[in-house]
Amino acid sequence: MTSRKKIWVVRDNLKCSGCRKCEIACSLYHEGKIWPEASRIRVFMLVPGAEFPHFCVQCENYPCVKSCPQGALSVNKKTDAVQVDESKCTACGICINACPGRVPHLHPAKKTIVICDLCDGKPECAKVCQEGKWGALTTVSKGGWGPVYRAFARKPEDVTKELVSNLYGEHGEAYV
Repeated sequence: MTSRKKIWVVRDNLKCSGCRKCEIACSLYHEGKIWPEASRIRVFMLVPGAEFPHFCVQCENYPCVKSCPQGALSVNKKTDAVQVDESKCTACGICINACPGRVPHLHPAKKTIVICDLCDGKPECAKVCQEGKWGALTTVSKGGWGPVYRAFARKPEDVTKELVSNLYGEHGEAYV
Protein backbone atom coordinates (compact mmCIF):
# COMPACT_ATOMS: atom_id res chain seq x y z
CA MET A 1 0.00 0.00 0.00
CA THR A 2 1.34 3.42 -0.97
CA SER A 3 1.29 6.02 1.77
CA ARG A 4 -0.38 9.25 0.79
CA LYS A 5 1.54 12.48 1.31
CA LYS A 6 -0.01 14.50 4.13
CA ILE A 7 -1.52 17.75 2.98
CA TRP A 8 -3.33 20.74 4.36
CA VAL A 9 -5.47 23.51 2.96
CA VAL A 10 -4.00 27.00 2.67
CA ARG A 11 -6.18 30.04 2.18
CA ASP A 12 -5.47 33.37 0.56
CA ASN A 13 -8.16 35.62 1.96
CA LEU A 14 -7.50 38.30 -0.66
CA LYS A 15 -8.62 35.92 -3.41
CA CYS A 16 -11.88 34.77 -1.79
CA SER A 17 -14.84 35.98 -3.83
CA GLY A 18 -17.42 34.82 -1.29
CA CYS A 19 -19.01 32.41 -3.79
CA ARG A 20 -19.36 29.77 -1.03
CA LYS A 21 -18.79 26.88 -3.44
CA CYS A 22 -16.46 25.48 -0.78
CA GLU A 23 -19.36 25.23 1.70
CA ILE A 24 -21.51 23.52 -0.93
CA ALA A 25 -18.81 21.02 -1.91
CA CYS A 26 -18.09 20.22 1.74
CA SER A 27 -21.73 19.64 2.65
CA LEU A 28 -22.32 17.52 -0.46
CA TYR A 29 -19.34 15.34 0.46
CA HIS A 30 -20.24 14.94 4.14
CA GLU A 31 -24.02 15.25 4.16
CA GLY A 32 -25.01 14.15 0.65
CA LYS A 33 -26.87 17.39 0.06
CA ILE A 34 -26.30 21.14 -0.11
CA TRP A 35 -26.38 22.23 3.52
CA PRO A 36 -23.92 25.05 4.24
CA GLU A 37 -24.85 25.12 7.93
CA ALA A 38 -23.41 21.59 8.25
CA SER A 39 -20.27 22.38 6.26
CA ARG A 40 -16.87 21.96 7.89
CA ILE A 41 -15.73 25.18 6.19
CA ARG A 42 -17.63 28.42 6.56
CA VAL A 43 -17.26 31.70 4.75
CA PHE A 44 -17.87 34.84 6.79
CA MET A 45 -18.18 38.39 5.57
CA LEU A 46 -16.21 40.43 8.05
CA VAL A 47 -17.15 43.71 6.39
CA PRO A 48 -18.81 44.27 3.00
CA GLY A 49 -16.45 42.98 0.34
CA ALA A 50 -14.17 41.08 2.73
CA GLU A 51 -14.94 37.36 2.68
CA PHE A 52 -13.07 35.00 4.97
CA PRO A 53 -12.99 31.19 4.59
CA HIS A 54 -12.88 29.80 8.13
CA PHE A 55 -11.80 26.20 8.76
CA CYS A 56 -9.49 24.04 10.85
CA VAL A 57 -5.77 24.49 10.15
CA GLN A 58 -4.96 21.19 11.88
CA CYS A 59 -2.76 22.71 14.61
CA GLU A 60 0.36 20.73 15.39
CA ASN A 61 -0.54 20.50 19.08
CA TYR A 62 -4.31 19.86 18.52
CA PRO A 63 -5.70 21.78 21.52
CA CYS A 64 -9.25 20.74 20.62
CA VAL A 65 -8.35 17.04 20.75
CA LYS A 66 -6.52 17.43 24.05
CA SER A 67 -9.44 19.32 25.60
CA CYS A 68 -12.22 16.83 24.81
CA PRO A 69 -13.31 15.21 28.09
CA GLN A 70 -15.16 12.43 26.24
CA GLY A 71 -12.29 11.41 23.95
CA ALA A 72 -14.55 12.12 20.95
CA LEU A 73 -11.82 13.93 19.01
CA SER A 74 -8.73 12.21 17.68
CA VAL A 75 -6.11 12.67 14.98
CA ASN A 76 -6.40 10.54 11.85
CA LYS A 77 -3.02 8.83 11.44
CA LYS A 78 -3.37 8.75 7.64
CA THR A 79 -4.15 12.47 7.14
CA ASP A 80 -3.26 14.18 10.45
CA ALA A 81 -6.77 15.68 10.38
CA VAL A 82 -9.00 15.95 13.42
CA GLN A 83 -11.82 13.44 13.37
CA VAL A 84 -14.97 13.31 15.47
CA ASP A 85 -16.44 10.13 16.92
CA GLU A 86 -20.09 11.13 16.91
CA SER A 87 -21.00 8.29 19.27
CA LYS A 88 -18.82 9.87 22.00
CA CYS A 89 -19.46 13.57 21.32
CA THR A 90 -21.79 15.28 23.80
CA ALA A 91 -21.60 18.72 22.11
CA CYS A 92 -20.28 20.21 25.35
CA GLY A 93 -18.36 22.88 23.42
CA ILE A 94 -15.12 22.60 25.36
CA CYS A 95 -13.22 21.97 22.10
CA ILE A 96 -14.65 25.18 20.64
CA ASN A 97 -13.21 27.20 23.48
CA ALA A 98 -9.88 25.35 23.31
CA CYS A 99 -9.49 26.04 19.59
CA PRO A 100 -7.43 29.20 18.86
CA GLY A 101 -9.74 30.01 15.92
CA ARG A 102 -12.96 28.78 17.56
CA VAL A 103 -13.45 26.61 14.47
CA PRO A 104 -15.39 23.55 15.67
CA HIS A 105 -19.12 24.14 15.62
CA LEU A 106 -22.33 22.26 16.29
CA HIS A 107 -23.92 20.27 13.51
CA PRO A 108 -27.39 21.76 13.01
CA ALA A 109 -29.24 18.43 13.27
CA LYS A 110 -26.97 15.82 14.85
CA LYS A 111 -25.98 18.03 17.77
CA THR A 112 -22.39 16.88 17.60
CA ILE A 113 -19.28 18.87 16.78
CA VAL A 114 -18.16 19.20 13.17
CA ILE A 115 -14.62 20.04 12.16
CA CYS A 116 -12.61 19.72 8.96
CA ASP A 117 -11.39 16.17 8.39
CA LEU A 118 -9.62 17.00 5.09
CA CYS A 119 -12.08 14.74 3.22
CA ASP A 120 -9.81 11.73 3.72
CA GLY A 121 -6.86 13.63 2.26
CA LYS A 122 -8.62 15.08 -0.80
CA PRO A 123 -10.32 18.30 0.39
CA GLU A 124 -13.39 19.03 -1.70
CA CYS A 125 -13.32 22.73 -0.77
CA ALA A 126 -9.92 23.24 -2.40
CA LYS A 127 -10.90 21.22 -5.48
CA VAL A 128 -13.93 23.36 -6.21
CA CYS A 129 -12.18 26.62 -5.37
CA GLN A 130 -9.45 25.87 -7.90
CA GLU A 131 -12.04 25.35 -10.65
CA GLY A 132 -12.88 29.05 -10.59
CA LYS A 133 -10.66 31.98 -11.40
CA TRP A 134 -10.13 32.95 -7.76
CA GLY A 135 -8.21 30.08 -6.20
CA ALA A 136 -8.48 31.24 -2.60
CA LEU A 137 -8.03 27.67 -1.30
CA THR A 138 -5.33 25.26 -2.34
CA THR A 139 -3.77 22.09 -0.98
CA VAL A 140 -0.06 21.86 -0.28
CA SER A 141 2.23 19.31 1.32
CA LYS A 142 2.12 19.61 5.07
CA GLY A 143 5.12 21.28 6.66
CA GLY A 144 7.73 23.77 5.60
CA TRP A 145 7.41 27.39 4.56
CA GLY A 146 6.41 26.57 0.97
CA PRO A 147 2.69 27.34 1.40
CA VAL A 148 3.43 30.83 2.66
CA TYR A 149 5.84 31.55 -0.21
CA ARG A 150 3.31 30.50 -2.82
CA ALA A 151 0.29 32.07 -1.17
CA PHE A 152 1.89 35.47 -0.75
CA ALA A 153 4.50 35.57 -3.52
CA ARG A 154 7.22 36.47 -1.07
CA LYS A 155 10.91 35.74 -1.30
CA PRO A 156 11.98 33.08 1.21
CA GLU A 157 14.14 35.54 3.10
CA ASP A 158 11.11 37.83 3.59
CA VAL A 159 9.06 35.13 5.34
CA THR A 160 9.48 35.23 9.08
CA LYS A 161 7.52 33.79 11.96
CA GLU A 162 6.45 37.37 12.69
CA LEU A 163 4.99 37.69 9.17
CA VAL A 164 3.11 34.41 9.53
CA SER A 165 1.84 35.52 12.93
CA ASN A 166 0.63 38.80 11.43
CA LEU A 167 -1.13 36.98 8.60
CA TYR A 168 -2.66 34.13 10.60
CA GLY A 169 -2.80 35.39 14.18
CA GLU A 170 -0.91 34.34 17.24
CA HIS A 171 -1.33 30.65 16.37
CA GLY A 172 0.21 31.00 12.92
CA GLU A 173 2.71 28.32 13.84
CA ALA A 174 0.13 25.85 12.55
CA TYR A 175 1.13 27.04 9.07
CA VAL A 176 4.84 26.31 9.40
